[in-house]
Amino acid sequence: MAGLIVTEWIETSGGAERVLDSMGEVFRDSEIFCLWDDAPGRFDPGRVSESWLSRTPFRRHKAAALPLLDATWRRAPVRDDVDWVLASSYVFAHHVRMPDPSVPKFVYAHSPARYLWDPESDERGRHAIVRAASPLFRGIDRRRAQEATSIAANSEFVRDRIARAWRRDATVIHPPVAVEAIRAQADWSGQVLDADERRILERLPETFVMGASRFTPYKALDLVIAAADRAGLPAVIVGRGPDELRLRACAHEAHIPVEFVISPSDALMYALMQRSAVFVFPPIEDFGIVPVEAQAAGTPVVTGPVGGQIEAIMPGVSGVIAASTDPADLAAAIDAALRLAPFDSEILTERFGADRFARELREFVQV
Repeated sequence: MAGLIVTEWIETSGGAERVLDSMGEVFRDSEIFCLWDDAPGRFDPGRVSESWLSRTPFRRHKAAALPLLDATWRRAPVRDDVDWVLASSYVFAHHVRMPDPSVPKFVYAHSPARYLWDPESDERGRHAIVRAASPLFRGIDRRRAQEATSIAANSEFVRDRIARAWRRDATVIHPPVAVEAIRAQADWSGQVLDADERRILERLPETFVMGASRFTPYKALDLVIAAADRAGLPAVIVGRGPDELRLRACAHEAHIPVEFVISPSDALMYALMQRSAVFVFPPIEDFGIVPVEAQAAGTPVVTGPVGGQIEAIMPGVSGVIAASTDPADLAAAIDAALRLAPFDSEILTERFGADRFARELREFVQV
């Protein structure tokens, strides 16, 4: 059966991109359509096609493009001979119009667009253009969601958001995580690392707290630094992004050493996770792949009490759910996590592995 996968914009890294990679593996004969592709080497040549927005400055200004997205998806080039469409959606990809309404449209929702439905949790929702367009587009978004044959959510947290925003039920299919690959190496520091990466590991303190994500205010890595400061432990902050200067300023004000690791390889990331005493993850996340990776590396996770990420934690076993994301509460949770016994991460394979995702996705798309 000929299928089409549609998604928003394809970036070089991110949770949605990992899901897209797995979708492309499960449905290898499907073509892929996106608004624009910033990782053109990700798939075989000719497999991915882009919208007209890819040839405009809007590809660099997502918030400004918002008013154009519904119309763009309604004019997406869906061929008459496709048997099904699978939308990997976190903005408006599920708005894609089917030329033949009898052809099923399956929606894998990372979340209804947060800057429309939950703007207090996403700074993009405070953009003037987004605020002005939100009332209109919430109505359109809800109507388009009724067209879906079936909807899958990446967590129970998002399933609840879908029920409130779209008034639809959803099947929960957790994203795939490289649990098996991470668990396969008892010591990631022994893998192929370049000289700079080896020096990074060598200069780290024996015990440290780790935070890793894209450097944006939403990811709240400043709270990792503040919580480590309260706990009296060094911090290692891993990732990259536009918030780096502010985070370095926070580190300068802290009373503990703070090390930054920018754009690590996967091997170095997993080695850092294995070396860290506690992985701290403060944001309210739709699901949270990185905390699952940390647990797969054998490291306990500390997070706040709200978000999809808490669904992947076994409280008192593989992590601690703090009373709040106040630095004092996170620090208390760090202290509790340090006292946890070592845990067996094998259960994560059954819950979040790639084979489980492929099986559940095939059942969802019914092919």
